[in-house]
Amino acid sequence: MIERLTIFGATGDLTGRYLLPGLAALRAAGYLSDEFQLIAASREDWTDEQYREHAAEWLERSASNVPASARRDVVTATRYHKLDLADPASVAACIGRAEPVAVYLALPPSVFHAAINAVRQARLPTGSRLVLEKPFGENLRDAIELNHQLAEFLDEGEIFRVDHFVAMTTVQTLLGTRLANRIFESLWNSSHIAEIEIVWEESLALEGRAGYYDGVGALKDMLQNHLLQILCLVAMEPPLSVSERDLRDRKVDVLRSVRLMESAGDPATRRARYTAGRIDGHDIPSYVDEEGVDPARATETFAEVRLELDNWRWSGTAFRLRSAKALAADRKEVVIHFRPVPHLPIDTPQDPPPNLLRFGLEPEDLTLELTGAGPHARFSLVPLILRARHEPAELPPYGRLLLDVLTGETALSIRGDEAEESWRVLSPVLDAWAKGAVPLAEYPAGSSGPVQAPRHS
Repeated sequence: MIERLTIFGATGDLTGRYLLPGLAALRAAGYLSDEFQLIAASREDWTDEQYREHAAEWLERSASNVPASARRDVVTATRYHKLDLADPASVAACIGRAEPVAVYLALPPSVFHAAINAVRQARLPTGSRLVLEKPFGENLRDAIELNHQLAEFLDEGEIFRVDHFVAMTTVQTLLGTRLANRIFESLWNSSHIAEIEIVWEESLALEGRAGYYDGVGALKDMLQNHLLQILCLVAMEPPLSVSERDLRDRKVDVLRSVRLMESAGDPATRRARYTAGRIDGHDIPSYVDEEGVDPARATETFAEVRLELDNWRWSGTAFRLRSAKALAADRKEVVIHFRPVPHLPIDTPQDPPPNLLRFGLEPEDLTLELTGAGPHARFSLVPLILRARHEPAELPPYGRLLLDVLTGETALSIRGDEAEESWRVLSPVLDAWAKGAVPLAEYPAGSSGPVQAPRHS
């Protein structure tokens, strides 16, 4: 197990919100030894003590559920280095030359090429690993170039392209539900399933993240990576095992089977951004008026894509991926819409609602919505809802991913060809949106989204 972690971009939100809490959870669970070292690297001219105070404040806010002793241990194990990617000596000092190190690029994709080149020049010690945060590149061509650049000095097993969604408890439960239950696996095909929704809608607005978000938008921030990863696990054929090769081979099969869009227009895709409104009693400014936003970029805060798969299992099933910001309420789930029964021997004024299987992503729970007959005198239809809530996981998603990085387990890492296929799937959408073929609609903050948004089940 690697005992040194270097984070490039250690003063950013990603490190504060997720990486530091993940490390604290690992320490609390006994996975990090007293020998563990964290090297925090960023552009600020800080001392060790200044960064430790910064890290302690983030841990107090983002990891209050972790024992204080574990939080203190992570802070104590931290040293700070000022980082200049253009200065080889600066990069080498952050990496060191003696023992293996895991280098985590908690950076925007626009600087990946420079960071990878700097790491290569610094010459990683034998046994080291390089971690790249999503999104992997800015488009298909960029992802291909990044893979070529990485392959010049690293083996695939030394590269971790991370996506923390695949480490979420519910996503793991989704795999277990469909693969380990005879009832569901026998129904897991287009003969029984009409549509699958993969949704990440949030009431949270920009919240000061314009520096990152305005350069990517909802499609690149959520659909191209997180939601496509869930699509792979929902739709893949049963793997021979959950080893890194078998699992990742089946995920790539799903992406290769996605039918490329001839037209990304309605009803295949939609995009929109929020205008001024109110959420939970608070005034929300229009997206274009947020500090750091360039209106000329036409960045979307709502993105929806309808995909179809050209394979035996899923021909005829629609897959709808949607993500949005600044809506009236949070909705983060995977919903399996089963087809209606072929004949209903009950006289009812309207058809019963479809059976639904919901995998809640946040909060994490599992809900099965069925339809049953009421009293025989009326033969009315009543909903039957079965709900199971998970026990809290030992590790948060980023804690599990960091543990995989340090131990060398790559099953949850995104393989190079998988990263490229993810971009291939959405390249027609990006091209159509860049040409203005799909209008950029608007919706008030605190609403249910743009006009004609599909109704929630």
